[in-house]
Amino acid sequence: MAQENEYKKSWFGHPSGLSTLFFTELWERFSYYGMRALLVLFMVDTVEKGGMGLDDRTASSIYGLYTAFVYLAALPGGWIADRLIGAQRAVWIGGLIIALGHFTLAIPSTKAFFVGLILVIVGTGFLKPNISAIVGHLYPEGGARRDAGFTIFYMGINMGAFLGPLVCSYLGEQVNWHLGFGAAGVGMLFGVAQYRLSADRLGEAGLHASKSEHQKDAMGFDRAWYLVIGGVVALGTVVILGLAEVVSFNALALAQNTTYVIVGIAFAFFIYVFAFGRLTAQERSRTLVIVILFVTSAVFWSGFEQAGSSLTLFADRYTDRLAFSFEVPAGWFQSLNPFYIVILAPVFASIWVGLAKRHLDPSMPAKFAIGLIILGLGFLIMVAAAKLVVAGNQAAPYWLILTYLLHTMGELCLSPVGLSSVTKLAPQRFVGQMLGIWFLATSLGNLIAGLLAGRFNPEAISEMPGLFMQIVVVSVGSGVLLLLFVKPIKRLIGADS
Repeated sequence: MAQENEYKKSWFGHPSGLSTLFFTELWERFSYYGMRALLVLFMVDTVEKGGMGLDDRTASSIYGLYTAFVYLAALPGGWIADRLIGAQRAVWIGGLIIALGHFTLAIPSTKAFFVGLILVIVGTGFLKPNISAIVGHLYPEGGARRDAGFTIFYMGINMGAFLGPLVCSYLGEQVNWHLGFGAAGVGMLFGVAQYRLSADRLGEAGLHASKSEHQKDAMGFDRAWYLVIGGVVALGTVVILGLAEVVSFNALALAQNTTYVIVGIAFAFFIYVFAFGRLTAQERSRTLVIVILFVTSAVFWSGFEQAGSSLTLFADRYTDRLAFSFEVPAGWFQSLNPFYIVILAPVFASIWVGLAKRHLDPSMPAKFAIGLIILGLGFLIMVAAAKLVVAGNQAAPYWLILTYLLHTMGELCLSPVGLSSVTKLAPQRFVGQMLGIWFLATSLGNLIAGLLAGRFNPEAISEMPGLFMQIVVVSVGSGVLLLLFVKPIKRLIGADS
């Protein structure tokens, strides 16, 4: 009877705590994607109009660094929650830091801008991995109900990602840039407030840190806190030295060097696993597949993440956005991807199920390859649009609308199977570390995306079709190459591939 009553208190047949997490994530994604829609446009706008007056290469490098570090921050954020404070507390702290970051961005100051970005990165590192972990904790029984819960949660992500650019872009582009950033902060405050007021619905899910024994000092203080304190002091020192202009940072050089560091970390990790991981023959083969997926994932995200940089600048500068005497904000185009996901995700799911019933469901590497090829076709659309611009015309909005459609279709082929494939293929003793490396692939793709976007020079418009074509060649070429090796990769995976 108690279990029946608990079910009646549920949210559409799911644990009532899912509603808390749904709306928290909706508002967090509202703030993240709302701010992202403004970021590059604000940085390249002239100082006289309230922008930063940066060149495209510098702005795109900063954008790449920001999005890359958002994913990197998830690694320490998840570790601190697991080891020290629990996921629930991490989400609360992360939401507050994110809101503070957006309100700091609303201050018309260059120094405040960079402090705001750092705060958003740190806050997202606390919130993003741990809110997903709590969703999993709500379903200890696992199974189809858990999968359905994550599907509902995923809808919250895309609702926030759809609404954020619509609100923040309008305010930022047509009223005041800093008002747009402030709106993102207000959105995060809504999320934090409802999270706090309804946190009791979560119960014990993600409330406590790991119960395993940890090393403690003579006073019973967990030694892991020394690492956290050291990290905070190191980050704070770098920020203070930067604000005081004791040290200066070159965004382009920093982005390039960070790319090399990420590649080096991934290379060293895989070498360590192969050389000292005591892998069985099957584990060795499957780990090799993860290496292949790491590379192809980085290639995919390096193209896909042009959305916030080169494609947004194309919308701003070269697209006819006038509709019934109203100029559509350039950032609104970034709402197309989550809109398409909400519409197309059920369609793709039914297609995969239908193909599986006929034993025609594409294998995991085949889906990766298809995703890369479709991504490349999206940029082929942009080649045609860029040629119109070179000829002296404004591009119609349907070029970008179609491009985002194809990119979303590519994402739906590749992204849903990524994390799932790593958890299945990784040796059990390395699953957590492999997932961390998987986030590195996304981070690497974001960095490369920023560097690629910086090559689009508004003073050399004639080069634009060729630059888009280079992305086409790399994306489609990688996809075709992967298709050619689908059978060998399936053999590496084993019988259940």
